[in-house]
Amino acid sequence: MITSLGAPGTRLNVQPGEAPATAPDGLLVDSYGRRHRDLRISLTDKCNLRCTYCMPEEGMEWLARSQQLTVDELVRIAAVAVDHGVTEIRLTGGEPLLHRDVVEITSRLASLPGAPEISMTTNGLRLNALAQPLRDAGLTRLNVSLDTLVPERYKELTRRDRFDAVLAGFDAADGAGFTGTKINTVLMRSINDDEAASLLRFALDRGYEQRFIEQMPLDAGHTWTRENMITADEIYAHLAGEFDLAPVPARGAAPAERWYVNGTEQTVGIIASVTRPFCGACDRIRLTSDGQLRNCLFARTESDVRALIRGGGSDADIAHALGVSIAAKLPGHGINDPGFIQPERGMSAIGG
Repeated sequence: MITSLGAPGTRLNVQPGEAPATAPDGLLVDSYGRRHRDLRISLTDKCNLRCTYCMPEEGMEWLARSQQLTVDELVRIAAVAVDHGVTEIRLTGGEPLLHRDVVEITSRLASLPGAPEISMTTNGLRLNALAQPLRDAGLTRLNVSLDTLVPERYKELTRRDRFDAVLAGFDAADGAGFTGTKINTVLMRSINDDEAASLLRFALDRGYEQRFIEQMPLDAGHTWTRENMITADEIYAHLAGEFDLAPVPARGAAPAERWYVNGTEQTVGIIASVTRPFCGACDRIRLTSDGQLRNCLFARTESDVRALIRGGGSDADIAHALGVSIAAKLPGHGINDPGFIQPERGMSAIGG
């Protein structure tokens, strides 16, 4: 039985044993024709930073271990998703490297039939110790969050004095053989918006792709304002004043608009989630660390797969829950609608 959508924040519940047969080819296609190939899995809601735009310095309540998916449960859900068309799995958090079983999880996901690509978004603080084990386990690519190259500013933004650990993490990732590394940066007005060019130069020098992301209303403190957000147009203007940028023609379902830099094959990307939404090509579905399926970062409903599994649900039930979640996906996130309501969960609890 599937409950109706109900009020914002309610859950879509699927009861064990009541999943009808669904054709694999159509399970992950929503009512707008978007085929979902990208599964984002949050391993934990915990983080070892306290970035000002993400969460308050104190007062965060973390999920109890009993509420979080076990490794077996997580891998089982992922296996069903891969069996029905998912080709890429991104491990996120919180900070995914804080999960004690992150290397085992990576290895088991990389070994699934169908060989999905396994990537990760991380703040990089623990890469010095884990880059090589993760590479050996089958992790293919890294996205590392870095908002400044100024150590003192890093300390102010993250409320932690760990800038040197991030640089050591980059070195360890390079040494482990990772290629195609991306740097994710949120520019904030009068805080770090003067670093767009220097961050891009840093990325180019190291062979990375710099990506700038418009700040989204997903902070746990609900302090986001449109006026303080640096827009994609502003970011582009900063970069175009110092670099020769040529558009990369094919975008597909990728969230970033990309440009070749200075006549080379190196690229820079801008993710304009707020001012130029790319919802029409979105191919992502998310699984939180406590086993909730979310069909959008800004969804107001969730499908409780943890309860489904612990209630004796079969793989067919899990597949049906995936289908239910995707079938309920809206055409867009609604940030620019007058009635937009920010999700109750912050980014650290949802996963990027």
